[in-house]
Amino acid sequence: MIPLHPEFLNSENNPEIQVYETTELYGERGRFRVLQFSGDAIQGALDLDHPRRVVFEYPRAMIHLMEAGEPYFEDVFLIGHGIGTLAGYFAEKRFKVAEVNAEVVKLSRQHFGYSLDNVIVGDGRRILEGEPERRYDFILLDAFTADGTPRHLVSSEFFALARSKLNSRGSIIMNLMGRSEKDRLIGAIHTTLAGEFANIKAFALPSEGTADIRNIIIMGSGKPIRYQARQMAGFVEVTLGQGHVIRD
Repeated sequence: MIPLHPEFLNSENNPEIQVYETTELYGERGRFRVLQFSGDAIQGALDLDHPRRVVFEYPRAMIHLMEAGEPYFEDVFLIGHGIGTLAGYFAEKRFKVAEVNAEVVKLSRQHFGYSLDNVIVGDGRRILEGEPERRYDFILLDAFTADGTPRHLVSSEFFALARSKLNSRGSIIMNLMGRSEKDRLIGAIHTTLAGEFANIKAFALPSEGTADIRNIIIMGSGKPIRYQARQMAGFVEVTLGQGHVIRD
């Protein structure tokens, strides 16, 4: 691990945010620049030899779900900026990005090349509340704290809000962390989302055991969800358990 700018390893604004360079990332050799939160929670990585490459599987899978589900989409609301991977990939689309941490936005511009002027600093739900009804083709959720995805972003009230801001063909796609089996929170999120959206699909990366924590993508839509398995960057469709309804 090679520190990039030491002053950012212990930022005065948020000492738990790190930016560093490394020659190995999850077993892959190369040159990578990484944005990482405390507890080894990597929020984004840039391949310095191939800057336009989307490094991680989960954004590649989300990109395919968007392109397969609504090829001519234009308007997207994204909660959780990271290094700007998704919004940067779709630079020609109309993205509005909500990021609660101003330091993350600053670092994405200084060290990861994010140059679009479409990020608002603030709570994503509160910002979404002020958006016009039926505006968006997609609402994307990729927001994490040390305790996981904030509860107010996976409640019944939030999903009702999201549905009201999506057009008739719109969908919500969430990147979560959990287990595909016997995970009470993931089951509760799945059940809560199903209360607002008629069509639900969930995807996870294969793991050696059902207890392994991994990325889980859940998509909700008012229309049938289409995708091609070979384009899902290794994610496979999974059946999630049922759970309680999450409320504010």
